This record gives sequence, structure tokens and C-alpha cells, in this order.
Amino acid sequence: MPKQGKRYRAAAGLRQEGRLYQVSEAVDLLAKFPKAKFDETVTVCLRLGIDAKQSDQVVRGSISLPNGIGKELKVVVFAEGAKAEEARAAGALEVGSADLAEKISGGWTEFDVAVATPDMMKHVGKLGKVLGPQGKMPSPKAGTVTLDVGAAVREFKAGKIEFRNDAGGNLAAPMGKRSFPKDKLTQNVQAFIDHVRTMKPTSSKGHFLLKGTLASTHSPGIPLNIA
Repeated sequence: MPKQGKRYRAAAGLRQEGRLYQVSEAVDLLAKFPKAKFDETVTVCLRLGIDAKQSDQVVRGSISLPNGIGKELKVVVFAEGAKAEEARAAGALEVGSADLAEKISGGWTEFDVAVATPDMMKHVGKLGKVLGPQGKMPSPKAGTVTLDVGAAVREFKAGKIEFRNDAGGNLAAPMGKRSFPKDKLTQNVQAFIDHVRTMKPTSSKGHFLLKGTLASTHSPGIPLNIA
């Protein structure tokens, strides 16, 4: 195990052993941790009571956080005709169809979100091996396969986030920056947890939200009380 730095150890020493923090308390504590030389991203990680190997227990979706995440996302859109013009007017980084698919299959992935109209999935479907591992594959469940491409582009550029559990049943998502006012960061975290709480798969048994932690880029995790 690599030796932790002084900043990390100092932050870890501020936590109370065995305590679960309410969201507002965790945000307050995070604000007391020694700061890095850049504006760190604050992330929530949830441990879910699901069998991640079962396709009907995958937890995937999107949410527009109350206060955004402090970053404008780069959005590309698979569309043609009037829908392509709508996407460009909304501020999409790049718009295309077969040509965009070819560019991405060639290795270009300098974007955060991919949106597609339903008829474009014939091109997008070929990109599963490229976009899937990066969590960028358009999906109706995530709101990225839609006819309302203009609204989708505007929402994601403003900080709407996508999320999906990993192979271990964990779900992580950015909540904003450490420089955010504490009340706004608290609102984002609570909104995310409340949203995920409603997404328990019907085939999942027992408790759904098992554990949660709040952390910034280089800080230790703060255990959350998410009961």
C-alpha cells in the first residue's frame, strides 16, 4: 500500500471513528479538510444491494442536480436534418451520423456525453466496445436517446449527470466542486441520494442503499448515514 501524504492523514484524523455523518455534517467536515492546490471535485459513492451480474438489476440513469457540477460538459449528437440543426443551435460540440460514428471508432472520444435520436442507433450500436466501457453509450434510460435533442444538449451542458453501477455494485457520481457553498453542495448530494433511492430494481431483495461515502479528489471518504 502506498504511504498516504500529510494532507490525507491530517484529513483522516478529523473523522470520528465509527461515526456515520448526515449529509450536511459530511459537507461541513469536508470543508475543514486541508485543501489541494486546485479546486477538487466532490464525489459521492454508494454501495448498492444488487447483484451487478444480473442485467435486470443494473442501476442506470441521469439527474440534473439542483446546482450543477461546476463544469460545462462536452456533448456530441448523432442526428440528421432538422434534429441536427436543433442540436447545433443548442451548443453541441459535434453533430453527425455515420461520419461521427466513424470518427469515434477511430479513437476520438474527447467528449463527455453522447446523445442520439432513435433512428441513429443503427450507427451508434456499432460503438458499444468504445463507448460502453467509458459510460458514454446513449441509452433511453439515461435520457440520451431522445427526439428532444436540443433540450438534452442544454441539460447536459449545464451539468446533468449520467450514472451507472460498476461490476461491484458501486455507484459513483460527481456532486460539484469544493469551492461550492456548503448549502449548494449539500442540496446536490441529498438530491442524488434521494433520486437513487427510488431506483431499486424489483428483482433486488433486502436493503438497497447499503453504504455511502463523500470525498473530494484527494481526501479520505466520509461515511454517510443513508439509512
